[in-house]
Amino acid sequence: YHDIFTKITPNLADLLAGKVKMQSLLDLPFIEIRQIKMSFFESFLKRTIDIIFSTIALLLLSPILIVIGLIVKLSSKGPIFYYQERLGRHTKPFNIIKFRSMHVNSEKNTPLLSSNNDKRITSWGKIMRKYRLDELPQFYNVITGDMSMIGPRPERHFFAKQIIKKAPHYKLIHKVKPGITSWGMVKFGYAENVKEMIERLKYDIIYLENLSLLNDFKVF
Repeated sequence: YHDIFTKITPNLADLLAGKVKMQSLLDLPFIEIRQIKMSFFESFLKRTIDIIFSTIALLLLSPILIVIGLIVKLSSKGPIFYYQERLGRHTKPFNIIKFRSMHVNSEKNTPLLSSNNDKRITSWGKIMRKYRLDELPQFYNVITGDMSMIGPRPERHFFAKQIIKKAPHYKLIHKVKPGITSWGMVKFGYAENVKEMIERLKYDIIYLENLSLLNDFKVF
């Protein structure tokens, strides 16, 4: 987390669209990552919006959340919520909260990523994942300060290590709080393997390079 200058090649489409700030090095286009942080005022405002919006969301959505929870309980054996350790800001671990969308004990030894045709996912789980309903409890993670509404999606330590081996600049996303949604999720969506995680990382790096409250609203 030292102030190290990092240069990476941008996505061609975002380069042509003028979505990234460019610098030239030996006639090759690069994105230069400098300081990844908002101003004190923007950070304070972002946190305030996170708390207010998440609190209102949980209150207004409470009837829907109760119905979703009941269907989870009645549709398959096991708890309503699923807790999984993820890496947050400065790689601090925290438990992310989701509505359980898989059968109990679906992952016993080696961590596995899910896919569209994953047999571990329940019938109701497929519906929840399609409309991202399983992610709604994460508004609580936002209130507790482990997450923000907008920010790179957090990964498990097991997969983070694999990503870093192939894309060392992945460490940069740990300079900010992870989010319920991100530019990577908007542009790429769910990743089913490490290769796709690295592909999605390009969009998260663009988000970090253009970090601002205004761009958070654009992602939202």
